[in-house]
Amino acid sequence: MNPFPALPVLAGAVAYARRARTLQRRGRGVPGRTQAWFWLGLGVVLVALFLSDARFSTHMTQHLLLGDIGPLLIVLGLSGAILRPLLAVPGIGRLRVLGHPLVALPVWAATFIVWHLSGPYDAALRSDWVHAGEHISFFIAGAVMWAAVIEPLPGPAWFGTGPKAIYTLVVRAIGAAVASVFIWSSHSFYTGYSLHDQRAGGLIMFSEGGIVTLIVFGWLFLRWTREAELRQQLIEQGLDPRLAERRARHWPRLQQPPGRARSSPSPAAPDTRSE
Repeated sequence: MNPFPALPVLAGAVAYARRARTLQRRGRGVPGRTQAWFWLGLGVVLVALFLSDARFSTHMTQHLLLGDIGPLLIVLGLSGAILRPLLAVPGIGRLRVLGHPLVALPVWAATFIVWHLSGPYDAALRSDWVHAGEHISFFIAGAVMWAAVIEPLPGPAWFGTGPKAIYTLVVRAIGAAVASVFIWSSHSFYTGYSLHDQRAGGLIMFSEGGIVTLIVFGWLFLRWTREAELRQQLIEQGLDPRLAERRARHWPRLQQPPGRARSSPSPAAPDTRSE
């Protein structure tokens, strides 16, 4: 078992823990649920790194854990406050553009499709360095894809719940299309894998995509109802409807009792910048 692929994971764990402690000392601690998502995602990635690629179905499971489930959980554990030191590194802040939905979706689609072509896929099996690059690119592409939906940093104003649902459907349609090719093909595309194994891998990909999509849709619905309630509270307090909509979207932890008088002072504007 080669321990080196786990080193970036361990480095990320140390950096996250130190940042969480710093925010805790400043009185702006990271909520326990948020931290739990991050650590769970890190565990998923760590497990995936040590799965065997001897069978296509197992290798496909590894790709899904590294490029979909792991990044989703980790992004759920991030926020502007946590990311601020990273964004302060020269040049890193400009990479925020990768989280824009019109950038993240093509990046993810290209990464997902290209690495499953027979040439790049077989090259990754022959070379440890290419294989490592494949895994890193899967994780990064998955992280930016989910960052557009989860929004640990504020996204474009137009990308609300409806567009996010469509975006998620497009992602799953692409995944389902690739999975269907594996399932219904009459021959194996890769060296060393049987047709039966390839079909099993396609079924795993198809099933995982459907399950994750249902979960994300449920999360989007709950978030939409929460934002609608908060938006109405802010409007009743006299806030401009457009500003109330934006504030409700990026200030989910605001707790205001319903029915406050319109004359009550408006709550302080949330800081949607990186902390």
